[in-house]
Amino acid sequence: MGALLGLSFGAGLVLIGWWYIEPSARRSRLPQSSWLRARLDEAGFYGLRPATFLAASGTAAVAATAVVTLISGVWVIGIVFGLLGGLLPMTYVRSRARARAREHAELWPDAVDNLASAVRAGMSLTEALQQLSERGPEGLREPFAAFSRDFQSTGQFDAALDRLKARLAEPIGDRVVEAIRIARDVGGGDLGRMLRTQASYLRQDLRTRGELESRQAWTVNGARLATAAPWAVLLFMSWQRDVVSRFASGTGAIIVVAGALICVIAYRLMIRLGRLPAERRILA
Repeated sequence: MGALLGLSFGAGLVLIGWWYIEPSARRSRLPQSSWLRARLDEAGFYGLRPATFLAASGTAAVAATAVVTLISGVWVIGIVFGLLGGLLPMTYVRSRARARAREHAELWPDAVDNLASAVRAGMSLTEALQQLSERGPEGLREPFAAFSRDFQSTGQFDAALDRLKARLAEPIGDRVVEAIRIARDVGGGDLGRMLRTQASYLRQDLRTRGELESRQAWTVNGARLATAAPWAVLLFMSWQRDVVSRFASGTGAIIVVAGALICVIAYRLMIRLGRLPAERRILA
């Protein structure tokens, strides 16, 4: 037991210190366009480096393994909960990204209406975008404030739009930004009409998706409850070593591992069947 805890503690120190040793070499192995970088951007963690996130996930896994093993005295239970602890940061990132996407989806119709009103009032497209940082919906002000700073410092409209898309990191933002780019390049007097049509479409899509999500929410919540319940019971049982000591045998370890695999497969199937398909970023 002491050797296992010592190994876990040492591995945690290595993961924490990994980020601070030769950072430039690691950044070269983790490009900004990586899958993890995209997930962090979607959740709004623009300044968080992927290596830092991986180090935090590894530290959480090691800490959970050490604590549960110390409590239960059964290494296989500690490893299973360590894996769960390592997945918690990514679970939080995905949950935050979904919540952020829902919040922005509710705000975009008002933002597009604001743009249409500003253009109709005689503002240029650039000025209309910049004023969203002060008069737009609260949740979208920060990305447009960054767009305003980018444009004022560089004077490059397309480059500032690209950085705005990267900060928004969502399908609706991609469509709106590309529509604005095309409208600016093509010109003409139909910009206001195009923006009003876009706002109407976004509101209709939001109502439809909201109704479907409310009907499907019980399936997703049921899957989460059914998956978490047996492991919550096992965690509470870990305080009684005479009970969980039966899992220290080879047969007990097989039961725990098989149960974990079955729960993961069943959870993924239930989530896939019960959740609406997420809109993909095809214009990123």
